[in-house]
Amino acid sequence: MDKKTEKEAEKSTKNEKRASFVSDVLTLAGGTTFAQVLTILAAPVLTRIYGPEDFGVWALYISITSVISIIACLRYDYSIMLPESEDEAVNLLGLSFLAVLAVTGLTVPFIWYFHVQIVDLLNAPQIEDYLWLVPPFVFVNGLFLALNQWNSRTKLFKRLSFSRISSSVSTTATQITLGIVERPPTAAGLIGGSLAGQSVATFMLGGQIWRDDRRLITKSLGWKKIYEGAIRHRKLPLIDIWSALMNSISWQLPAFLLSAFFTPAVVGFYSLGFRLLQLPMSFIGGSISQVFYQRASRAISEGTLSNLVESVFRMLVLIGMFPILILTIVGSDVFTVIFGSAWTEAGVYAQILSLWAFVWFISSPLTTIYLVVEELHFGFTYNFFNLTTRFLSLTIGGLLGNARVALILFSISGIVVYGYLCLKMMHYSGVKTSRALKIVSSNLVLFIPAGIVLVVLKTAGINQVLLVVISGLIICIYYLYILKTDKQVKEIIGGFKVPGKAEKI
Repeated sequence: MDKKTEKEAEKSTKNEKRASFVSDVLTLAGGTTFAQVLTILAAPVLTRIYGPEDFGVWALYISITSVISIIACLRYDYSIMLPESEDEAVNLLGLSFLAVLAVTGLTVPFIWYFHVQIVDLLNAPQIEDYLWLVPPFVFVNGLFLALNQWNSRTKLFKRLSFSRISSSVSTTATQITLGIVERPPTAAGLIGGSLAGQSVATFMLGGQIWRDDRRLITKSLGWKKIYEGAIRHRKLPLIDIWSALMNSISWQLPAFLLSAFFTPAVVGFYSLGFRLLQLPMSFIGGSISQVFYQRASRAISEGTLSNLVESVFRMLVLIGMFPILILTIVGSDVFTVIFGSAWTEAGVYAQILSLWAFVWFISSPLTTIYLVVEELHFGFTYNFFNLTTRFLSLTIGGLLGNARVALILFSISGIVVYGYLCLKMMHYSGVKTSRALKIVSSNLVLFIPAGIVLVVLKTAGINQVLLVVISGLIICIYYLYILKTDKQVKEIIGGFKVPGKAEKI
């Protein structure tokens, strides 16, 4: 084979891998589209059924369960992707299930004995009636985390898409139904919907995995192998669990501290603002993250990690920067038009958090790199710093008695911390900082004309509905422009369309 043929073969292989990556991402994103659209469409209905205080209590419940759920598997779920042997992976799945049972079992007496202290600490007596629902949510969510990792290993992403759709439908239907039936509506409807949705997603995914992989699972499981897996990956519960716990607590700190310093209504404004800000970002980012961890685990042994990371980073910037910068200008207008004037404050919070959300969006899928390169101590150090800066930012704002100041400080600290995380992950993968900065700056240039137009229109006092419509049209024009002019996007779409080019690697 001559050099020209070798280059063509290498290029073909890269295109196949890229097409395969995009194929898996689009499978997840495609299935998630319906779930996300349904959630977004349901939001204006829910905000007219439930009040800010109900959203605040719901946010506190989700925050409590999220902190516990992140350690439900004792982080053994992240080991499922690592071994080459399917037999070993099955036993790590079994080990994760046992960890979920143990953690859930410990959650029950903890909630029973400390429910009064939890209520006092959060300054939210309304949450007391719903604390007994924490262990069931932790159980089904922990099982889902383990099943999710197994599903990623097998690369059958359609199963996950189906479970997400089922979860979204059941969550939304339950929340709206309970809100209509219950008079007056309370946070019970929102919390009950979340528990129903997570349960449906877990048992749907579990049922599909059991149907397809039952023989492998029953043949491979063994107590001795589970024990060996626990010892082999003991660094995960001994070291990584603390960084994961700190990361989870830092994510939930706004709900906890805003409730402690202010009221559940303020938590409700924050919850809606952040939730609607996060949804479109996690729509693609979450799907990319799901596939990226599996690809990165293989790319490091193939020596192609830097190419994969740079390509993914560029796509994240291309997708996320333009719309998030638009939101920094018209966020309050969007929330007022869609959810009503009672939720304008939630739009202001979304504006404050938007730049931080973008930095989080471009760095979040890359955070698993430190696990792939086995730099577990970095995860601990980073998450400790992240937790500390968030706590100080929110506490200072709380002591000053101003929720907006608290969130501004929170956003600034997040931009700095997640910016550092992103650059560090690029460094671990061999991508130069100058390349990352060039990608960001080149996309920023595309936004400037649109930004100037929207600022002028808003300053001139244009009608809010018209401003929101114009903003939406500008975003659509941007994505059409990218689809027609960006070389990487064209290559990805072209490779994805060619039959036989999207085989699994």
